[in-house]
Amino acid sequence: MGSVSFLLIVVVLTALAFDFTNGFHDTANSMATSVATGALRPRLAVAVAGVLNLVGAFVSTAVAKTISGGIVNDAKVSLVMIFAGLVGAILWNLMTWLAGLPSSSSHALFGGLIGAVWVGAGGSAVKFGAIVEKILIPAVLSPIVAGIVAVLATYFAYLITRRTTPDRAQRGFRRGQIGSASLVALAHGTNDAQKTMGVITLALISAGVLAHDSGPPWWVVLTSGLAIALGTYTGGWRIIRTMGRGLTDIEAPQGFAAETSATAVILASSHMGFPLSTTQVCTGSILGAGLGRRLAEVRWGTAGRIALSWLLTLPAAAAVGGAAAWIAGHGTAGVALVAVAAAASAAGFWALSRRRPVTPDNVNELPAPLPQPAGETAA
Repeated sequence: MGSVSFLLIVVVLTALAFDFTNGFHDTANSMATSVATGALRPRLAVAVAGVLNLVGAFVSTAVAKTISGGIVNDAKVSLVMIFAGLVGAILWNLMTWLAGLPSSSSHALFGGLIGAVWVGAGGSAVKFGAIVEKILIPAVLSPIVAGIVAVLATYFAYLITRRTTPDRAQRGFRRGQIGSASLVALAHGTNDAQKTMGVITLALISAGVLAHDSGPPWWVVLTSGLAIALGTYTGGWRIIRTMGRGLTDIEAPQGFAAETSATAVILASSHMGFPLSTTQVCTGSILGAGLGRRLAEVRWGTAGRIALSWLLTLPAAAAVGGAAAWIAGHGTAGVALVAVAAAASAAGFWALSRRRPVTPDNVNELPAPLPQPAGETAA
């Protein structure tokens, strides 16, 4: 019993570590366009996003219930499998953060869990039908829907203000961005913090602390909200630069349209219990905002690299989660080996990031490899 209790504590702490990486990995979702247009100063932007991520964690638990019992059979899941799945998700998050790629933290988590459970308990423990319905279909549709909404919103934003002087319109939309970016941060907390709640709840069910099909206890909601808020406050500046400056040239009306479109899609999905990727929604809305403004440049090479990372996220995290589950399944020594390897990898990613640091002071500089690559077209 004592070893189970210790492993449960390890799993909960690892889940909160993933939640922290989710926070700084996804800060760009809510604040990249506001930082790029100057609507909010970088440090103030991440502070606002952190607070609203925490508030959003208390809005709903529908997504948490989907994860704790919706994609895997919680009766067949062990603490070792959950630990291994979280390791897969954390390492993928750190690798894509280092590369400045806004990949999906949500899909990294799903992939890690699926791979670990598949290796540890067999394919029968994975609910493939639910994965298609709740994860894969929304993953395809959500960025397309967000992009279309953002195209229309951007078009009408410029149409409505066509008789207004450009400077006055820009000032007005920058003020509006404070509200729209705040709504995205609130929606992000509502959707993404719940994913860690679901994982911790699944761990508590696996350890026999909670009954099957239980929802997250209050302390799980609170700690998950705090972890993602703290992660958000650290900035994630590398991905903020890519989303704010690397995809398209963003003006304040576009930023307002992108943020409003993303909020609508994320909140609607949270209400229905779809644990979609807020990263994909926000990236789709930023691309839509770029397409919605006449003569705006869209850097399709950057968009292609991001799309490739989306395709790789689920299988890559699943592969790492499965390998970690196989090693950790050999007992305490296996769990310790996985933990040490994960910690060493995380330290290595951090050390590599120090070679070319991105900070609040240089976040709005265009990424060096991206300025107008040959062969790219403007839209």
